[in-house]
Amino acid sequence: MSLNCGIVGLPNVGKSTIFQALTSAPAEAANYPFCTIEPNVGVVAVPDSRLNQITNFIKPQKVIPTIVEFVDIAGLVKGASKGEGLGNQFLGNIRQVGAIVHVVRCFEDENIIHVDGNINPVRDVDTIETELALADLESVLKRKDKNEKLLKSSDKKVADAAKVLAPIYQKLADTLNKGEAARSIGLTEDEVKAIRDLHLITLKPQVYCCNVNEDDLQGENKYVQMVREIAEKNDSEVVVICGKLESEIAGLDTPEEKLEFLNDMGLEESGLDKLIRKGYELLNLKTYFTAGEKEVRAWTFPEGSTAPEAAGVIHTDFEKGFIKAEVYHCTDLFELESEQKIKESGKLRIEGREYIVKDGDVVHFRFNV
Repeated sequence: MSLNCGIVGLPNVGKSTIFQALTSAPAEAANYPFCTIEPNVGVVAVPDSRLNQITNFIKPQKVIPTIVEFVDIAGLVKGASKGEGLGNQFLGNIRQVGAIVHVVRCFEDENIIHVDGNINPVRDVDTIETELALADLESVLKRKDKNEKLLKSSDKKVADAAKVLAPIYQKLADTLNKGEAARSIGLTEDEVKAIRDLHLITLKPQVYCCNVNEDDLQGENKYVQMVREIAEKNDSEVVVICGKLESEIAGLDTPEEKLEFLNDMGLEESGLDKLIRKGYELLNLKTYFTAGEKEVRAWTFPEGSTAPEAAGVIHTDFEKGFIKAEVYHCTDLFELESEQKIKESGKLRIEGREYIVKDGDVVHFRFNV
């Protein structure tokens, strides 16, 4: 899976504004469709309070957070799957991301023109998801036609493989033809692996991001409630943010100023922090830490990774020459307050090649190349 999230939605829903606040990257924001012609890519730090807590007990020269990548993909419109607007180019960009952040306009503002003339989240969501489903349908039908020819192959292995794929393609075609997402079918792990090379957009995990006015952050408006109903049906989640407010927060110079601003607004954290963490979760990513005098650092790894695989995130030599991992959990450090006490309590473990690294582990890898 690609370790990035694509931000999608209709024109003028606030995608580029949110992207700018996320990454401080120069995505042009304007009151007209297609102001984003090329996908903008931004790398952002993942908020993790555990990283700062570790530095309370291990004093490093540097602190390095883990990251996640966001891609701002220009606005889709009705007919994008047939090439309307800049549809083909943008659909191709979406196929390359690992997860989707679907921004939905949930605010009224007569100064910002809606591409369809009025605010209707149900219609907007349906427009985007129908176009994505139709784009996937085109890919599936092409592959289905090719597979039907392989069913007649004189090579038994080729024909048998085609027989396995035929019912999967049929299920996908039937679902996508109704404008429904591939993820709604409930494909098995083996079925997903079998069609992975199709890079289906609607098979990617998705979160709805409701862009609201500042006044609606404390109490949800009717538009957000509409999106929540859609999300519940699609087994997806919702993050509510105010893009305009987040832009103001992003423009502040110091973390202290940002915290004071949030406190004045009655908010515990920014909406963007919630969105970043949700994107990280959608990508099925976890975090382990390395900690020493030179640096305390957070590392991203796919959930379920073995110790050598997690070591390979740092450098391929670590994975190739893996010997063992010295491991404790960050909560042990928070409780006992020093690595020496962790050792004395017997909570420092020596783990081998089969160990599955846990979120929040603090690890020191031993290797030889």
